[in-house]
Amino acid sequence: MELTRRDAVAALSALGVGGTLAGCVTPPGSEPVDVDRLRETLVAAAEVVYPSRVSGIDPFVAAFLEGRLADRVHIEGLEAAVAELDENARVWFDDEFAALSVADREQVLRNVGADEADEDPSGTASERVRYYVVNDLLLALYASPTGGELVGLENPQGHAGGTGSYQRGPNA
Repeated sequence: MELTRRDAVAALSALGVGGTLAGCVTPPGSEPVDVDRLRETLVAAAEVVYPSRVSGIDPFVAAFLEGRLADRVHIEGLEAAVAELDENARVWFDDEFAALSVADREQVLRNVGADEADEDPSGTASERVRYYVVNDLLLALYASPTGGELVGLENPQGHAGGTGSYQRGPNA
């Protein structure tokens, strides 16, 4: 199943974000965001956490991230979570997270504890990685129409459906 930028916009609308931004201006007095680093890391993480039959990950994640840039608090948390992943990757594999093989990236996520942690934006490193990286990617995927199809949701919450889905009985 191929994800598209349109899927990303649909996922963003489920979050109440009006769509992707053409560009993000750094607010006065704040540090600039290294969007390329965030995108590379999120794409690398998505290649681990998304089902293998999903394609089109890079443009989907890039469009979803672009829409999230407006939320400065979220982006600051994401930057810290990405730094945690990179630090762990350097300790174990002498490279940044995004440069590792899929198997090594999966191991880093396990090392950090993101596979078992509860999500908490102000919690431990593992809870922050779970919240800002893993859960955000899964939310993006399953809130999109294409991702919803993977789990049998023809019309994810917040997305209109065809009349056929409303005319079927509950046992169809």
